[in-house]
Amino acid sequence: MFMSRFNIDPDIDSSISNSNEYTSYQHCPPKVPLNGMQYTDVDAESQNFLSDHQLGKKKYEAEYSPGSASFGMSVFNLGNAIMGSGILGLSYAMANTGIAMFVILLVAVAIFSLYSVHLLLKTANEGGSLVYEQLGYKAFGIPGKLAASCSITMQNFGAMASYLYIVKYELPIVIKAFLDSNDNSWYTNGDYLVLIVTMAIILPLSLLKNLGYLGYTSGFSLLCMVFFLIVVIYKKFQIPCQLPENFINITVNVSQPQVNTTDEECCKPKYFVFNSQTVYAVPILTFAFVCHPAILPMYEELKDRSRRKMQNVANVSFLGMFVMYLLAALFGYLTFNEAVEPELLHTYSKVYNFDVVLLIVRFAVLTAVTLTVPVVLFPIRTSVNQLLGASKEFSWPRHICITVALLVCVNILVIFVPTIRDIFGFIGASAAAMLIFILPSAFYIKLVKKESMKSVQKMGATLFLIVGFMVMIGSMALIIADWIHNAGSSGEHADGH
Repeated sequence: MFMSRFNIDPDIDSSISNSNEYTSYQHCPPKVPLNGMQYTDVDAESQNFLSDHQLGKKKYEAEYSPGSASFGMSVFNLGNAIMGSGILGLSYAMANTGIAMFVILLVAVAIFSLYSVHLLLKTANEGGSLVYEQLGYKAFGIPGKLAASCSITMQNFGAMASYLYIVKYELPIVIKAFLDSNDNSWYTNGDYLVLIVTMAIILPLSLLKNLGYLGYTSGFSLLCMVFFLIVVIYKKFQIPCQLPENFINITVNVSQPQVNTTDEECCKPKYFVFNSQTVYAVPILTFAFVCHPAILPMYEELKDRSRRKMQNVANVSFLGMFVMYLLAALFGYLTFNEAVEPELLHTYSKVYNFDVVLLIVRFAVLTAVTLTVPVVLFPIRTSVNQLLGASKEFSWPRHICITVALLVCVNILVIFVPTIRDIFGFIGASAAAMLIFILPSAFYIKLVKKESMKSVQKMGATLFLIVGFMVMIGSMALIIADWIHNAGSSGEHADGH
């Protein structure tokens, strides 16, 4: 089992209790992970994403309160932080790596992610801060602080883009199902629908100063993904292996046709695959597993917290998500084989024009991601606001301008980038690689002073850092090469899928 116990000392936050730096956490908003989790109802603009770190000990003693989250609740919260839109791309990754290679990569990324959590928790104890950006500042000054902030911002921006891609892909299918029509009118055009949803729902919610009530969408989002997984498994036994040309317009009231396929090779699962799309597998997996901006806020919220206890929370959460990811990828791949698309849910539109169960799944996922976008936008806006004018009081014009500018940028990205695979790949190879591999190991090497560079722990962190750079540089180079190759090929990304 890959959830092996790391080298964890039984110390309990010894450096936190005497650290003035830790007080800045009370003035830092919760880091919003991929699925947009939020912890407390706070005034969005009254707190600093890049927090100050020179508050007096008296204020710390007045405001600090012990964590109140139980072990089980922390596991649920971290599962929320891990789970997100990345699950929709895993079947595509398996189709382009094969079952055996995918399992190897999934185990490797899960182990690496857990190891980086171990490094991050130990660094937080030794560095005396539970704020990701503050660890960067302590380790490398302003460049370290900006590296952490930019990585978190890029990750959240990629999350927003992936959520809006789901709107672009799935909302037209829902509208066509309700209208019982296949017309390609403007109101079934994904690009127009993204703009309409952004202006009518996301923008008004994003302009609110207090988004605390939207924190409940994180639990709803996780439930939607669990429901999605159940449907993927169920549909595997309803959809024939080789999709016939006339296998369409099926409802749940019509029995599934039995298709006798002569091409057994088409339906035979492959265990090792290598093609031009294989390069996206590792970035998609890292994108799916990144949750590290949420680790330290959850550590602070943990009742009777210790590093060992938080590591056990991570072990259980990662194990649960590992099983969900493996099942979703496996059954999605076995259903469609090489025909699976970068966004699995959209692939079912090749088979069904209307299906009640899938329609419910689509509507639930659309609701969850639409309400999550404003929460994911929150830390990006506060970060930009801090960089533009940290000393200024709240300003509605600045608040509105930053919000509109961010939404314009993410909509341009969603409309003009042809496929969600490119978002999974780019963000997974850059921001996710930074948050999982590079920053935790670099902070550990710099801030944990009691271990020499020749110690096993420091050598392991150094090797992990080197692996992180190799993953990031190698993945980005291969992805960019694939983009260049596809740019010269007409029809490579037909219909934007």
